[in-house]
Amino acid sequence: MREKSIEQKFVHSVKAAGGIAPKLVSPGFDGMPDRMVLMPEGRIAFVEVKAPGEKPRPLQLARHRLLRRLGFRVYVLDSGKQITRIIDEIGGDAE
Repeated sequence: MREKSIEQKFVHSVKAAGGIAPKLVSPGFDGMPDRMVLMPEGRIAFVEVKAPGEKPRPLQLARHRLLRRLGFRVYVLDSGKQITRIIDEIGGDAE
């Protein structure tokens, strides 16, 4: 499964669980995760989408650490099989 396919499936699954997953664009602050996930009851997390087996770049890992220090959940998604678990952990009602 390609990165784009995983990302599309993830966005659809978040929507089905009652949330949204807008593409995160942050000019001047490179390395931020691909998607910000906003779920009911004010639950927020960030998701970096990768092709199967790919790992985040060093700058991305630094941004993940920063976000975690600020108290946010950050996930690296590289398989469609991880989608339900990630949504459940964030707080959705995944199908």
